[in-house]
Amino acid sequence: MMLSMTEQRLRRAKSIAAAGSYARARRKEVLPKHVDVTLSEALVLGLLKLGVTRYVGIFGHGSTDVGEVLRLYQEAGLVRVFPVRHETEAALAAAALNWAKGEPACVFTSIGPGALHALAGSLVAASDGIGVWFLLGDETTEDEGPNMQQIPKQEQGLFMRLFQTLGQAYSLHTPLALSSALRRGHNTVAHPFKAGPFFLLAPMNTQPVVMEGFNLDELPDPVTFELGPCAEDQSYDIAIDALCQAQRVLVKIGGGARGASGPLVEFLDRVSGVCVHTPIATGVVPYGYPGNMTVGGSKGSICGNYAMENADLVLTVGTRFVCQSDSSRTGYPNARKVVSIHPDPGEANHYGETIPLIGDASRVLRQLVHGLDHQRHCPGEVAMAWREDCGTKKGEWEAFKRQRYECPVLFDPMWGREVLTQPFVIHQALEMARKHGAVSFFDAGDVQANGFQIAEDEEPGRTLTETGASYMGFAVSALLATAMSTRPFYAVAFTGDGSFTMNPQILIDGVVHGATGCVLLLDNRRMGAISSLQRAQYGADFATHDHHDVDYVQWAASVKGVLPLFGGYTGDSLAHALKEAFSFQGLSLVHVPVYFGDDPLGGLGAFGRWNVGCWVADTQRLRHETGL
Repeated sequence: MMLSMTEQRLRRAKSIAAAGSYARARRKEVLPKHVDVTLSEALVLGLLKLGVTRYVGIFGHGSTDVGEVLRLYQEAGLVRVFPVRHETEAALAAAALNWAKGEPACVFTSIGPGALHALAGSLVAASDGIGVWFLLGDETTEDEGPNMQQIPKQEQGLFMRLFQTLGQAYSLHTPLALSSALRRGHNTVAHPFKAGPFFLLAPMNTQPVVMEGFNLDELPDPVTFELGPCAEDQSYDIAIDALCQAQRVLVKIGGGARGASGPLVEFLDRVSGVCVHTPIATGVVPYGYPGNMTVGGSKGSICGNYAMENADLVLTVGTRFVCQSDSSRTGYPNARKVVSIHPDPGEANHYGETIPLIGDASRVLRQLVHGLDHQRHCPGEVAMAWREDCGTKKGEWEAFKRQRYECPVLFDPMWGREVLTQPFVIHQALEMARKHGAVSFFDAGDVQANGFQIAEDEEPGRTLTETGASYMGFAVSALLATAMSTRPFYAVAFTGDGSFTMNPQILIDGVVHGATGCVLLLDNRRMGAISSLQRAQYGADFATHDHHDVDYVQWAASVKGVLPLFGGYTGDSLAHALKEAFSFQGLSLVHVPVYFGDDPLGGLGAFGRWNVGCWVADTQRLRHETGL
């Protein structure tokens, strides 16, 4: 008796599950080499072979056949599907999962608005170098007339054109091109230094097409890409000569330096240098290390910006020079040489007077140390004093932060009473997260800026700050990753009232899928970061705040399964609420009214330059004077 398509799909899925993996099923030949299979099922099989078992998104008329395959494969225990309430939430959660736990996921959508929501959310993966698969419904290939929700214009491939702008994309217009599509996707999602989103556009009429006798061995195998050191040429000699002549060496650490902690510390000690890290690189060099001057840039620290301002040589490691991170290219006014370690020549050759070293960060740093040893280079008195001077500034920064922690409340006219300050709340919550081994996700805005100034990570991966796109709602959506991971974990989403109201779906989706974490909602009833910028530049804030009262605790209480908590107005009430939240085996929300105003004790301040607003002329003038 001939089996139906549903029976064939389920039998294949169960045979793979029984074998223990796709690879074992093929080796044992319980999964034959040649099969009659639809494009949709072959796609799921190909992603399974590449290690993708987590799917998150929203089904629609543009993805019904894919949905049926996933239903059966989930029934067999091969995949897990997480239906959510917004495609942007899905894109952010998938990025957070790979960022926090190294697990790739696939975001699925229908055609039209849903795909565009996912496109917007994919900016996080693109900006922060995180691999995420996207499977998007698309218009049919036979052009029988406009498909509902396609772009209303008589041209072909318009969605393809859109998605190619933000990342790599491939249209499954021809089913037998699937293996090429998956190979290109794997090369993008698993890229060793420039991972990002990969968009598979699946026309509605090609998804259910049966490929007779399809050769499963055409589906690509997963590959681990490994980088080497810089080629042995004169670049090393030039760099080592520059390092030997320098007296105030600064290392700027970006996200591409994750995994190079040991070589970084060894190099810093060898040259008596100091380091400044970008917000996404907290913990790469332990906070307590004497040469770590924390963050620098337009929202840096006293010590970080002092080091940037006074260094005579900058060595950059795996950073892409975001405007705020290097004060719009004015962050190093006294530097005369830049040694840049990066696998991408375009990124490595960003500044003038650059010595690019193209290769893996760890291996290049070890080569530099070896070269310095060969030259018998010893840091001089000025270099030794350089680290001491920066250390003094770090002491000032510690005192500056402590002063704010010791002033937990300030009077806020909008609230009409004393409320807690953001530095105090964030510091207390980060301490609680550290003690519990929790991951801390930060949303954009005031909370984010204060957060990366306060974070004191001793290892990478404890604080994940989405500064690449500064996507409002990233942190709360990221909590879904705690349920999606094959290794469940606890996380805290540090968010403001603006970011939370852009992506509140987590209150429902988090409970539905079993997220374990806390939404810490710091409420100043405004876009605090922009209000502050407006006041600093023009003396008044405009259209960035309102006085509308929202009962966030009641909002959370309206969703069965969420633990609603009020953080109160004192350190004791906050501590009690956080203790309850961390003890709860599920999703909680802690609402904390916080101060906004001009009192310097209410925030961490800014110590750098930025090429925006009325600061543009001075910033650009300095950049061109510096000529770096």
